[in-house]
Amino acid sequence: MSSAQTLGGASRCGWVLGPSLDKIIKNAAWRKHSNLVSACKSVLDKLESLADIVPDPASCTPIYGISPSEVDFLLQPLIMAIESGSPKVVEPALDCAFRLFSFGIIRGCEVKDDSSIIFRLVDCVCKCSAFGEESVELSVLKVLLSAVRSPNIHIRGECLNYIVRSCYNIYLGSRNGTNQICAKSVLAQMMIIVFTRAERNSVLATFNNVVVFEMLEFTDRNLNEGSSVHFSQNFINEIVEAKQSPPDMVVYSENIAHHMADESGEKDEHSSDVPGLSVCSEIREDAFTLFKNLCKLSMKFSLQEYSDDQILLRGNILSLELLNVIMANAGPIWRTSERFLGAVKQFLCLSLLKNSGQSVMTIFQLLCSIFYHLISKFRSGLKSEIGIFFPMLILRVLENVLHPNFLQKMTVISLVEKIVQDPQIIIDIFVNYDCDVEAPNLFERTVNGLLKTALGPPTGSSTTLSTAQDSTFRHESVSCLVGIIRSMASWMDQQLKAGDINPLRCSDNGNLVENASPIEDATVSDSELHSESNLEFSDTASLEQRRAHKLEIQKGIALFNRKPSKGIEFLVNAKKISSSPEDVATFLKTTSGLNESTIGDYIGERDDFAMRVMHAYVDSFDFGNMGFADAIRFFLKGFRLPGEAQKIDRIMEKFAERYCKCNPNSFTSADSAYVLAYSVIMLNTDAHNNMVKDKMTKADFIRNNRGIDGGKDLPEDYLGMLYDQIVKNEIKLNVDSCLPQSKQGNSLNKLLGMDGILNLVWKQADKPLGANENVMRYIREQFKAKSSKPEDIYYSVSDTAILRFMVEVCWGPMLAAFSVTLGQSNVKEDTSLCLSGFRFAVHITAVMGLQTEKDAFFTSVAKFTYLHCAADMKQKNIDAVKAIISIAIEDGNFLQEAWEHVLTCLSRFEHLQLLGEGAPLDASFLRSTNSETEEKAVKPLNHSSFKKKEALQNPAVVAVVRGGSYDSTSNRVDSSGLVTTEQMSNFISNLHLLEQIGSFELNQIFAHSQRLNSEAIVHFVKALCKVAISELQSPTDPRVFSLTKMVEVAHYNMNRIRLVWSRIWIVLSEFFVAVGLSKNLSVAIFVMDSLRQLAMKFLEREELANYNFQNEFLRPFVVVIQKSSSTEIRELIVRCISQMVLVRFNNIKSGWKSVFLVFTVAAADKRKSIVMLAFETMEKIVREYFSYITEAETLTFTDCVRCLIMFTKNRFNSDVSLNAIAFLRYCAVKLAEGGVVVNQKDENDSTSVQELGSNKMCIADDDYSQFWDPLLSGLSELTSDARQDVQKGSLEVLFDILKDHGHLFDEPFWSRVFNSVVFPIFRFDYDGLPDNTAPDDSRLNALAAELLTDLFVQFFDLVRDHLKRAVSILVDFIKTCDQEQSNGVAALMRLVVDLRAKLSEEECRDIFICLKEAVASCAPDIMKLLKKTEKMALPESPTTATALGNSVEDPIQKNAAAYILSRLKNHISIQLLLLQVVTNLYNKLWPILSHEGISVVLGILSSATAHSHELRSETRELVKLEKASSSSVLDTPPEPPAIQFENEAYENYLNLVHHLYTNNPSFTEENQMEAELIAVCEKILRLYIDSAGGLSRRGVSKRHVVLPLGAARKEELVTRTSLASSVMRILDSLESRSFGKYADRLFPLLVDLVRSQHTSPELQRLLSGIFRNCIGPIIMR
Repeated sequence: MSSAQTLGGASRCGWVLGPSLDKIIKNAAWRKHSNLVSACKSVLDKLESLADIVPDPASCTPIYGISPSEVDFLLQPLIMAIESGSPKVVEPALDCAFRLFSFGIIRGCEVKDDSSIIFRLVDCVCKCSAFGEESVELSVLKVLLSAVRSPNIHIRGECLNYIVRSCYNIYLGSRNGTNQICAKSVLAQMMIIVFTRAERNSVLATFNNVVVFEMLEFTDRNLNEGSSVHFSQNFINEIVEAKQSPPDMVVYSENIAHHMADESGEKDEHSSDVPGLSVCSEIREDAFTLFKNLCKLSMKFSLQEYSDDQILLRGNILSLELLNVIMANAGPIWRTSERFLGAVKQFLCLSLLKNSGQSVMTIFQLLCSIFYHLISKFRSGLKSEIGIFFPMLILRVLENVLHPNFLQKMTVISLVEKIVQDPQIIIDIFVNYDCDVEAPNLFERTVNGLLKTALGPPTGSSTTLSTAQDSTFRHESVSCLVGIIRSMASWMDQQLKAGDINPLRCSDNGNLVENASPIEDATVSDSELHSESNLEFSDTASLEQRRAHKLEIQKGIALFNRKPSKGIEFLVNAKKISSSPEDVATFLKTTSGLNESTIGDYIGERDDFAMRVMHAYVDSFDFGNMGFADAIRFFLKGFRLPGEAQKIDRIMEKFAERYCKCNPNSFTSADSAYVLAYSVIMLNTDAHNNMVKDKMTKADFIRNNRGIDGGKDLPEDYLGMLYDQIVKNEIKLNVDSCLPQSKQGNSLNKLLGMDGILNLVWKQADKPLGANENVMRYIREQFKAKSSKPEDIYYSVSDTAILRFMVEVCWGPMLAAFSVTLGQSNVKEDTSLCLSGFRFAVHITAVMGLQTEKDAFFTSVAKFTYLHCAADMKQKNIDAVKAIISIAIEDGNFLQEAWEHVLTCLSRFEHLQLLGEGAPLDASFLRSTNSETEEKAVKPLNHSSFKKKEALQNPAVVAVVRGGSYDSTSNRVDSSGLVTTEQMSNFISNLHLLEQIGSFELNQIFAHSQRLNSEAIVHFVKALCKVAISELQSPTDPRVFSLTKMVEVAHYNMNRIRLVWSRIWIVLSEFFVAVGLSKNLSVAIFVMDSLRQLAMKFLEREELANYNFQNEFLRPFVVVIQKSSSTEIRELIVRCISQMVLVRFNNIKSGWKSVFLVFTVAAADKRKSIVMLAFETMEKIVREYFSYITEAETLTFTDCVRCLIMFTKNRFNSDVSLNAIAFLRYCAVKLAEGGVVVNQKDENDSTSVQELGSNKMCIADDDYSQFWDPLLSGLSELTSDARQDVQKGSLEVLFDILKDHGHLFDEPFWSRVFNSVVFPIFRFDYDGLPDNTAPDDSRLNALAAELLTDLFVQFFDLVRDHLKRAVSILVDFIKTCDQEQSNGVAALMRLVVDLRAKLSEEECRDIFICLKEAVASCAPDIMKLLKKTEKMALPESPTTATALGNSVEDPIQKNAAAYILSRLKNHISIQLLLLQVVTNLYNKLWPILSHEGISVVLGILSSATAHSHELRSETRELVKLEKASSSSVLDTPPEPPAIQFENEAYENYLNLVHHLYTNNPSFTEENQMEAELIAVCEKILRLYIDSAGGLSRRGVSKRHVVLPLGAARKEELVTRTSLASSVMRILDSLESRSFGKYADRLFPLLVDLVRSQHTSPELQRLLSGIFRNCIGPIIMR
């Protein structure tokens, strides 16, 4: 062991003290320091005998291993050495003290006052700093820092302040720059140690080492002498990291420190700081005191008596630097502890406020740095304070564009740039200030200020800035704007990502609340650490309401300042204030931003409402116990008196009343106060207006106010005091209202109450400090006023919707700044910044769905590409293209309509690349045939050929080089102005710039389309379609770039889910249709061929059943072929579809529908080649691919049927029509055999397969019948075709299908078949004439009737419900006027005969009802027609007409007469035929007829007899018709048909009645048929007698002459003879009883018959028999 190690004995304390005391003895002067040497030797001797006491952490001995009684003895020589004043003695002593503190030998004690030996040691160390020795200064700093650093003792209270003050003095007093740097660094390290321990509430807290270089950021850089910074840094590190003590000492020191913490009841770092005696609370108490003292120290330089003291200035700066260090290292305790936060508000904010008036740049920089820490860490608790300091420090400088201080503004811009790097700060500023009615619009003003700086001084204005300074400002301001938009984008992405991972939960009140975890360090954002009392998580809805409320209030205030009444009206209508005068008065009194002069003018108005507002305004003041001058001063604080005397009079009158009411004993009446108030106002103007030369004296003032108190004088002392108060202290408005408003920030700053503060602090900085003190006093009052209000709520939002409102504020300024800078600057850094800003702006606006803003930003970038005017392109324009590509790839999911700009740029870029490569242009094969430039072939161009004359005249090149506007869809060429060689050279040189972007980058966007989401890909395709259309429609240079890319995009995205692909194809199909219908045939052909390629590709994929994607995909072919007028296009489509069918028939499912639709349109084409081409494929489909038609979609069967039907209607080839009809029969067979398969889901949701038309099932479901409907309906329609072979073929096929497969149909379906298919075949006009009058129509109708009858006979059980309709159709045949009548009769008779065994009584009745309706339907029409003949001027005879020279024979009347007579004959013939049918049917059916049916038959025949008699009664009209229709005398009138009709009718009726009478007794008895029989016989006999010319008994004279009958009468009599004979036979057959019952009625008629002339002897014989057999017995009885 060496001698140094043996000194001091075996104790650890001796190891440190021994060598140091020995060195002190050697360096001391024996005579001068004899006592010191003696003391040192005594201690050395003592140390030799001492040994370490067993370590006891609980002991409180100040020195390790030494009893407390010996501590003073051991340390006394050390203290004496330090106090000796000799550097050689002091330095070893200080080094010993440093080692004692650093090694933890001094430990376990609290050092705060002079009662401790350790305090005396520290005190003597501090005092020796005044020696002025540089080495001693450094040693002192080492000791003091080691003492503060030591975790084994607690330096606190006055001792801590003393140490700090000593280091402070070393910094200020040292002459060595290195020592000053060390002193500052030691102070900074002490601040870090003290406040880190306070933060952790523990002396064991770990802390960071100070960075010396950062301490020279703002000041003392001139002190850096080469390696001073390095030396200082090592100096600090050596002290902080001193570890030369023995290992066991280190362990023991840590145990002591832990024990100190345990004894004091240490709390965790989140405990509340309750004052007490514990070390933990004392740690924070010391930190609090130190912070307060530093704040006070930082304000000394602002005092008037020290304003020129440079030492004090340096101290002030040092204090601010230390405060900056404290704030930079502040942790959560500063934001969670009310006391520490209160200290920041009370002391630090006041320090900032006072120092803000200084003109020292270093102070301003420090203020900005401290303010940054406040806003980044304490903004939640300093909402109001930040609202004041932000405009004071930042906005004032930022908005000064013309004459700013360069360093000051650069400091502010740097501060803003640091602030905007934290996204949460930006969001919080906007939420808590721009959305708060009572707060300034910090975010908006910051953005606007940066915009002003970025744009530079206005043109024509003078400025103090140099060009370099202006450029720097512009660049840095743009950088700040980019930082803002970048932070907004970063925050948005972070929130969206957090929302996906950990979505926000919602509290009970609906506000958004985040799940915050405990905070462990100071890096956590401020919004997560502020106290819950002033924090509120707000949702976007509430923020939107507050923002809207603020904007409306601002609008109302601005309107009030222009026109008060309008402003009040607006606010009342917006429900921001009520219409009561009290609320309006409160608004005027409390709202900041109102113009005080405007308030005075408004409340001085004579208007009734304004008067009531003024009264309420004045009544809101309380002037109680207030002096008169003070009351006026207080009253005029909020507004300026108007200039009009009457307004002042009204205001002061009300003021006087209010003052007297509040102070009843002040004046005799209110008049006194009113006059005195006027005098005071006049005195104030006189005393403080510089324009007034002769000032009013006190005597003048007293004299002017004599006798105003009810005729008495006010006390002179009172008036004199009032005079003195006004003269010494002017009555004026609020200090923030008396200053002129600058135009630059007038509206918004003044509105939010910030201009006054800015003006006070900065505009008066050069005034005497007394005025500045008044300003500070006023601002303190503002802080007090804010502190008296309820604590401001600090809002935090995590909903990205808040960005919408932020973008509304900032997008305009940012767009202007980025656009102007990008347009004016060619500097790489500037353009890169602007393009970066554009990218972030587009990102935010795109994700947030802000369409207008996004389009504005994106359009600006697109315009800056200069692709529309390539001759002017530069490097920045290429960078803009790259930016667009990056935006498209990164934010493609949100671009929506902006994709059009992207794709337009890519299209133009590709066009330029083609020109640069010399590739042939698309226009060479896409020129329209109608184009005038068709003959001018477009030759490939390269760089070498560009300068040739033909290149300068080439329209495509000229269009590109000359360029145009960005928005123009095509570059229009002015033929009068060709490009110059210089323009062409610029264009060629710019083409080389395009090489920076290769085809890979261009194609990347299209390949990247498969990564777009479902919404974005639809927008992408829409935009691509628009660009493609604009390319194809270009009149000078049509191109197919986008069209080819569209095919690629379709290929890339064809594997998307079906729903998304359907949406994509809707857009693409519209495009293909639009372009496919283009007038440019080449373009249309190219598009259709592209569509064919896509279709072939798409049909490679299999499609499941019941999907419709193939059909949708092929629909453009259908639409184009339907609408296109081009034969080439239609034929091309048919060939494309045919190729698809032949190649992809096995994959086609729903696509068959479009295939058949195309062929359906082709079948109706006017060109035979198209029809035949389509039918060839159709024939192949039916013959070979029929099984594929309904494999997945059964409804395609109906499309196939419709297509075949359309082919049957073609006019080019009957063979095609007939083959198509044959294919229809084939389809029916397949359908009936089960060739059509339907996939259905049963009740268990399992797929089952059913075959349509199987023999084992009956078609009843609509799903099945729908396949038969179009087939049968189509054939039904074909029966009306004009071609006879088609008619016949379709009719036969139709009924063959029904007969062959009718057993598959159920009754409901048969009903549909008859109603929609069968019955429509039989069509008749209103006159009973058929539609078709061609010669072959009768044969077809006969065939149809026969087929209908066969169908009914075969399936009567299923179709019997339609029997009546069928009979009606056959009856309509009978009603026709040609040979079809016999066909109808035969068909009806066969129908009844064949079905007689199956007919029911009701059905039989229905048959006769149909006949009854037919018989009755014609009667009214014919009678109406005959009535018209009465009005016709017809001759009585042909002879008369000839004699008159045919003067009355009007051809029109003659034709009309012939027509009527023809109609009459037809009518009678039809009636006779119907009577025959009724009689025949009755004869067939009478055994099964019910009484109701018989009654119907009776009715038919009875009505026929009545109608026939009615016709016969119109004898005169019949004769006229017959005569008029004769053309000459030689013409013989035909026999009147009515007589025959009447005879037939009566005969049939007579036979029926007689048949019933003889064969149906029950019916006869029920309906008295005997009487009916006698009545009919009577009618017939009378008709005969009338015809024979007989007379009744009453008309017979005794003498008469019987004239012979004429020829006509004889003919009529012959006609009626047979009928009369039938009556005679019936009467003769009656029983005698029955005849006798009616003898009295019959006898007169028989007598008349005897007297009549007869043409037949048979009648006479029958008459004699009646007399003999019937009359004779009666007479004999």
